[in-house]
Amino acid sequence: MILITGGAGFIGSNLVKKLIDDKKEVVVLDNFDSFYPPEIKRRNIRSFLSNPRFTLIEGDIQDKSVIDSIFKSFSIKKVVHLAARAGVRPSIKDPFIYEKVNIEGTLNLLEVCKKYRIEKFIFASSSSVYGNIQTIPFCEDTDRLFPISPYGVTKLAGEFLCKNYSYLYKIPTVCIRIFTAYGPSQRPEMAIHKFTRLIYEGKPVPVFGKGNFKRDYTYIDDLVEGMVSAIDRKLDFEIINLG
Repeated sequence: MILITGGAGFIGSNLVKKLIDDKKEVVVLDNFDSFYPPEIKRRNIRSFLSNPRFTLIEGDIQDKSVIDSIFKSFSIKKVVHLAARAGVRPSIKDPFIYEKVNIEGTLNLLEVCKKYRIEKFIFASSSSVYGNIQTIPFCEDTDRLFPISPYGVTKLAGEFLCKNYSYLYKIPTVCIRIFTAYGPSQRPEMAIHKFTRLIYEGKPVPVFGKGNFKRDYTYIDDLVEGMVSAIDRKLDFEIINLG
């Protein structure tokens, strides 16, 4: 059985669909926070609710007792940790909530995973850990990581926690550095979602600066395929760029 934290979100719900289609049993832990409308997340998972291979637990990774109760109630063998406070710009305005959710929440989860000796831990990191690095292409083993937002810092801290627990407690772990995903169910504040909506409404798409910026985007199906491979593959500890 696989636990997916943040499984009602954009990436999580697409991963859940793939795993259920592959006949896997899935438990989703999600707190349906108000970072964007919770009804969008509920709609993402509505079709799974009647599936016997799907279980939804409404709770928060900041509450360690909730996580522990899940492991007591279900035979969790693998964990995909997607739950996080997202957004680069909002993290600059309120860094404390990002530290609490993304670092302390991850630590809560790792502590419980240590206790129950899980088989695999997948951590959703971010390309934000690279910051303004100029070396292209980005390389996982670079020592020049310098995140420029509190969000990126919390993701890098999460990676270090994962590496530490993998080393100390022999938890097979993969940290996936995600390069901005797009596709069905994408969060409404994300660029591709905004651009598509503006085009559909016949409105101009704003272009900032000289319009010569480049950005990597990853289609959600490709991201999910990579995450499933990380779940299935035998690795002691690995950091992977996925994008």
